[in-house]
Amino acid sequence: MQEKSNRLFYLLGAFFVANALLAEFIGVKIFSLEKTLGFDPLDLEIFGYQNLSFNLTAGVLLWPIVFIMTDIINEYFGRRGVRFLSYTAAGLIAYAYIMVYFSMSLTPADFWINRDTNFGKIDMNLAFNTIFGQGLWIIVGSLVAFLIGQLVDVTVFHYFKSITGSSKIWLRATGSTLVSQFIDSFVVLFIAFYIGAGWDIKLVLAIGVVNYIYKFVVAVFLTPLLYIIHFIIDKYLGKGLSEKLQFEATLS
Repeated sequence: MQEKSNRLFYLLGAFFVANALLAEFIGVKIFSLEKTLGFDPLDLEIFGYQNLSFNLTAGVLLWPIVFIMTDIINEYFGRRGVRFLSYTAAGLIAYAYIMVYFSMSLTPADFWINRDTNFGKIDMNLAFNTIFGQGLWIIVGSLVAFLIGQLVDVTVFHYFKSITGSSKIWLRATGSTLVSQFIDSFVVLFIAFYIGAGWDIKLVLAIGVVNYIYKFVVAVFLTPLLYIIHFIIDKYLGKGLSEKLQFEATLS
C-alpha cells in the first residue's frame, strides 16, 4: 500500500513539475487564440483600452493542467504535498533560469552563429538570447504569481472540502482553480509590467481581465478531466487506500 501511494506521489509530482517548467519556457511565445482557431481577432474595450484581443502566452496551454494537478495532489496528499511540490517547482524554475542565463554568456562557436534556413539566414546566437532572455521582472513576477496562486489554491480547496466533504469534486477543484487563477493572472502582470515596465495600471488590469476570461473558460471546460483522473487513481489505489489517503489529506 505504501509503495502504491509513493509511486502515485512521484508520478503526480513529476508531471506537475514538468508542466510548470515547460509553461515557463514556452511562455515566451505570444500567440493569437482567435487566429489559431480560425477566427478574426476580437475587438474588446476594457477600462478605456480598445482593440484588445486574446493574444496570450503559450504558457496558458499548460498552466490549467498545473492547477488541475494541484487539485489532484491536494485531494490525495493534502496541503503538505502541494506545498512541497510547489516550492520544489519554484526552486527548479529559478535554477533553470540561472542556467539559461549562464549559457547565454557562453561564447558561441563560429560555425553555429549563422544558419541558412528556408526562411533566410538566422543569427542563432541572437535568436537563442532573444527567446530565452526574459526580463528579470517577468521572471520574478511569474515565480511570485505561481507560488501565491498555489498557496491560494490549496487554501480555497480545503475550505470547500470542509463544507462538501468527499462529494462535489467539481466545486472544490474548479472553485479553487478559478480563485487562484484570478490572483495569478493579475499578480504576474502587476509585477512584470506595472512595477517592472511602468505600464498604466488600467492597461495592466485590462490585459489581466482578458487573460482571466480565457483561464475561466478553460478551467470550466476541463472539469470533466478531474473526474476521469480521479477515477483512474481510485482504480489504481483501490477503495481502501484511496479513502485512507483522502482522509489523511484533510489532516495535513
